[in-house]
Amino acid sequence: MEAFRDTSLCAVERAKDLLSRMNTREKIGQLNQRLYGFSIYERDGDNITLTEEVKEEIAKWSGLGVLYGLLRADPWSQRTYESGITAELAAKAHNIIQKEVIEASRFGIPALMSTECPHGHQALDGYLLPVCLAMGATFNVELVQSAFSVVGKQIKSLGVDLALVSVLDVLRDPRWGRSEECFSEDPHVCEVMAEAVISGCMEYGVDVIAKHLCAQGGAEGGLNAGPASIGHRELEEIHLPPAKAAVKAGAAGFMAAYNEIDGVPCHANPKLLRDMLRNEWDFNGVVMADGTAIDRLDILTGDNTKSGALALNSGVDISLWDEGFTKLEEAVRLGYVDEAVLDEAVLRVLTLKFKRGIFENPYLDEKKLVDDYNDVSKYPQSLELARQSAVLLKNENSILPLTKAYNKIAIIGPAADDLYLQLGDYTPPVRPDSGITLWEGIRQFASEETELSRIQGCSISGGCDEEIEKAVKLAEQSDIVILALGGSSSRFSGARFDTNGAVLHDGDVYMDCGEGVDSANLRLPGLQNDLAKAIFAAKTPVITVVTAGRPYAIPDIADGTNGLIYSFYPGPWGGQGIAELIFGEAEPSGRLPASLPRASGQLPCYYNKKASNTDINYYDSSSSPLYQFGYGQSYTSFTIDDVKVDVKSDRQKSTDSIIEVSFTISNKGTRSGYAVPTLYIRWLQGETTPREKELKAFKKIWLNPQQMEKITLELNEADLSRFDREMKRAVGFGDILLILEEGGVEVFSQICRI
Repeated sequence: MEAFRDTSLCAVERAKDLLSRMNTREKIGQLNQRLYGFSIYERDGDNITLTEEVKEEIAKWSGLGVLYGLLRADPWSQRTYESGITAELAAKAHNIIQKEVIEASRFGIPALMSTECPHGHQALDGYLLPVCLAMGATFNVELVQSAFSVVGKQIKSLGVDLALVSVLDVLRDPRWGRSEECFSEDPHVCEVMAEAVISGCMEYGVDVIAKHLCAQGGAEGGLNAGPASIGHRELEEIHLPPAKAAVKAGAAGFMAAYNEIDGVPCHANPKLLRDMLRNEWDFNGVVMADGTAIDRLDILTGDNTKSGALALNSGVDISLWDEGFTKLEEAVRLGYVDEAVLDEAVLRVLTLKFKRGIFENPYLDEKKLVDDYNDVSKYPQSLELARQSAVLLKNENSILPLTKAYNKIAIIGPAADDLYLQLGDYTPPVRPDSGITLWEGIRQFASEETELSRIQGCSISGGCDEEIEKAVKLAEQSDIVILALGGSSSRFSGARFDTNGAVLHDGDVYMDCGEGVDSANLRLPGLQNDLAKAIFAAKTPVITVVTAGRPYAIPDIADGTNGLIYSFYPGPWGGQGIAELIFGEAEPSGRLPASLPRASGQLPCYYNKKASNTDINYYDSSSSPLYQFGYGQSYTSFTIDDVKVDVKSDRQKSTDSIIEVSFTISNKGTRSGYAVPTLYIRWLQGETTPREKELKAFKKIWLNPQQMEKITLELNEADLSRFDREMKRAVGFGDILLILEEGGVEVFSQICRI
């Protein structure tokens, strides 16, 4: 028996034996992910047949390395419930393609299946969650991990091996259309959420390809795939912590980012992909290209064959939709690539396949019953994320929750009753009964005696004065207005697409956010600001709900409204979650994962700026954000007392705590609720300028009225180490300022020496 078939051997040993038997073309085939999986089949009812394209591709390479997006459904893929692969057909489709691949291989090598899961599975009946920014707003790591365990459970049952998940991008410029794919502007929030997502997916045996490596959230001007003009210090302090956390959590791979860093594209950056990722961090998994990114290296090489060689030599193992890797055979022949470098990449792919056990179990059980992942009673995580992600920013005279009986409530605004406006980008078609809009949620929780009326007032991106006048008339006739404003990342409005699936925005698309939809202006789109101004002038009390994919600049709205809830796209059940908050059926506990600026000209607006310019302001505007990172109100009130700081001197391991901050936190109000104490540091001494403050620890805790809990937040060596002038990292020594906050409000500070 060949060694690669011996299941008693480890994955690496089996992979090495198999590699030694393969010819060059077969090896290159294992690095191949050129095909759009959603385009390789035709469906007629329950019958699925493979296209000639995929058959020819498999025959050419004697197999297939990885197949992307077999189950993907959205406007780009043009797959719907009538033409796409439903959950009931997934096992059948998986087995058809896998059989074709295995039988074409001399050694019976199966393909890995990869799929998009930025906030749930982008497939028909996929389990969908609020977007990453919303999940970051929960500050609930355990809930996020639990939610992604459901995602992992579902996609594992559908035959998926690799979940492509956005966990590495740190939001530094909210003009970026993909802001919603970031967990936060803060690297600590991003790193703990990255660990949670990866751990959740892996619970059911799905591996994660963490994307994007690296610094895509810091692109110039907020333009997608633009250059990241940052230095090594900014890279290390802000953008790399989530990637390091992903390695620690067990990510199977990384997807390289489109952008360049200091002139070097990430796909052609051996310092990033080899020296740092593999040699410094001891990562031994795979690196995947982003869509068509290898071909974009032609700007460096002027030759697509050389581009494929450059990416492989730099550390990319698996292609995605490009032509460059299909020319690696020629690249080897011409000496652009040493076959030993090719073997390294192939070995990593084969090792992953053996680790996943797909050689022994390549097929799915087609008779297995399909679970209903839209059953909220069975899988409540998406709804709970929606509840906990909404941020209460203003509550003038305790207008919220609506405990008072209002005879007439007007629901006005374009974001009240469109489910797709709650879902964000990378969203599949959804069934009408697989979610609840804000309008539906309000109807569900308002009292039977209340008269509810709804009018749009304007669309997300357009409208007219006549519509606004009708909305004002309704507001004047009502006791209270719920004003539903926001943006759209919905591709279901006739968008056109680039070859990598990004939106080609031509001005007529009903989108102002999403991949390829970057904005120079952070005002709400269309006539929504005019609508809000007119409604406020009617003098009827107003509660404004903003659903968004990015931080908007909304100073006039914040000033004019009586109550303000900000919700990054809250997912399919977001309407119910927000309605529960409005009517007091749930407690607001979200905290801003990214600062809301006053204007786009104020950027950058993140909280952890360098402290060297704290006294400098604009002459025509405050330099402070409208609402800062970490801010969020509750319906109850919390106090923090008896704060004690203990600096340890008896550490044995690097993971031991150096500083422990203990305190009691009490709910002094009449309602139960979540408190979110956050611990920051600011360096007061050192060789380089410090940041104004840096989040290092937080905890989310539920407290009943008058309940008190003792909390300890710990800082260890990793939390208190920093880079010196020579970019060497070590534990800092000297004075630091400890800052303790709750809801974005400082409650304690103390200088501490370490």
